[in-house]
Amino acid sequence: MPYAITAADTESRIIAGRIVSWNAEGSTSAGRTMFKEDSITMAKNIKLVLQHDVTRPLGKMVSFEADATGITAEFKIAKTTAGNDALEEAATGLRSDFSVGVDVAEWDNEDGVMAISASNLIEVSLVTDGAIPGAEVAKVAAEDTEISETPQEETQSTTEGEQVSDTTVPEVAPAAETVEAAKVEVKAATAPYISTTVRNPIVDKASYLEHSVRASLGNDTSKMYVAAAADVTDNAGLVPTRQLTEVINGISNADRPLIDSISTGALPDAGMTFEIPKITVAPTVAIAAEAGTPSETDMNSAFVSVDVKKYIGQQTFSLELLDRSSPAFFAELVRQMEYAYAKATDGAVGTALIAGGTDGGNRTLTTGALAADFVSDAAVSIYTNTLGFATNIAVSPDQWGVLMGLVDSSNRPIFQQTINPQNAGGTLTATAVRGNLLGLNLRVARNLSGTGDNSMIIINPDAYTWYESPRLSLQTNLISTGQVQVGYYGYGAIATKIGAGAYRYMVA
Repeated sequence: MPYAITAADTESRIIAGRIVSWNAEGSTSAGRTMFKEDSITMAKNIKLVLQHDVTRPLGKMVSFEADATGITAEFKIAKTTAGNDALEEAATGLRSDFSVGVDVAEWDNEDGVMAISASNLIEVSLVTDGAIPGAEVAKVAAEDTEISETPQEETQSTTEGEQVSDTTVPEVAPAAETVEAAKVEVKAATAPYISTTVRNPIVDKASYLEHSVRASLGNDTSKMYVAAAADVTDNAGLVPTRQLTEVINGISNADRPLIDSISTGALPDAGMTFEIPKITVAPTVAIAAEAGTPSETDMNSAFVSVDVKKYIGQQTFSLELLDRSSPAFFAELVRQMEYAYAKATDGAVGTALIAGGTDGGNRTLTTGALAADFVSDAAVSIYTNTLGFATNIAVSPDQWGVLMGLVDSSNRPIFQQTINPQNAGGTLTATAVRGNLLGLNLRVARNLSGTGDNSMIIINPDAYTWYESPRLSLQTNLISTGQVQVGYYGYGAIATKIGAGAYRYMVA
């Protein structure tokens, strides 16, 4: 009795063939593997998926037949774009192998071969290359034909706990093309299910010894790994060393604390310089006697001229590296160039703050009182000269450490309120590069260094503005050398609107 599915139409979209052969040895993620006769228990609603990705279903099994040589099956393919592609790829031989995914229940080690005697079928995949010989995509039908609508579950019979079809594969419409698939791949596991992409953890003599001991103590998983590694322990140089896509980077990031400490704006759309009007003389008002002359002071203005700069970095590498390496290479290259751009532009702002800022006078930072003195002096200077407020402070990593280490007369931290709430001088912690210092927003800036001159800058953000264009990338192929050049760049301009809006820490 043939399997069938209930369908609203009679269009035949069938891929059929052998999905597994009994006693055929192949190499899987579990090592050398074979299925003994009747070792796979069929289940209901088995799906055909693409390359063992259960999130990419192609269709459902509509019939199967188990005999002394293996299992053949028919799959009804869904009317989806993926289904259409699967029919075409199977018909033309581009993706012509079947592969079963199973949960292994019972197996034995027979001369280094994992001989599976009982397993449960999880899914069947259409793949480009299988692992165990004997499977074939026998028919690919894309024409209209009738399919029996007998429910699938009615066709199953149970023999010694295994579900095996007592049916034959029904005739299907004339095949668009007959394609042979020489292999079938197994996903072997000793619960839980193990994907074929999982590598054997035995990669050297030490790991082989570990799993040999575990296997001798009865660990079935280690037995499987030892059996799989039996063919490679004498050829250790052939065991691959995997390289992860994770990248360790302790030297750069995208932080721009100095730019974050001032105001920002969009760069004008054209020109390499632009101007901002600035009041240089303000009108005056004064007391005047009766019939006296009013106070008259002409308002004057001038323009602050701002230069636009290009910030650009370049990398040159071979076409082979671009075409044949992991896609993670190019993504990481762009990310690292972005980090370099962030460092360069933040450094340009730091240079402008130092050049235009007010010298804070000679001082040392050894006590909390001296830190408070520096902040109060800066607040007065900035308000006096800009009629604005000091709201931000940028400090070097070294000064950040000094500030966290300042204590009162009882050795209680002054600027770590989370540790000692009695002192409310600020909130600085070793786990954050942002905090609060005497009411100022503190940012740790790696473009500032040491504990000497210009290692701390207090800022009125309205006195400085960073104008920036979108960031761009440029790729050029060099035909003469077979190399690729990648440029990453953007345009930026720092406008010093009121130089006295920054107050610099000075030692000498």
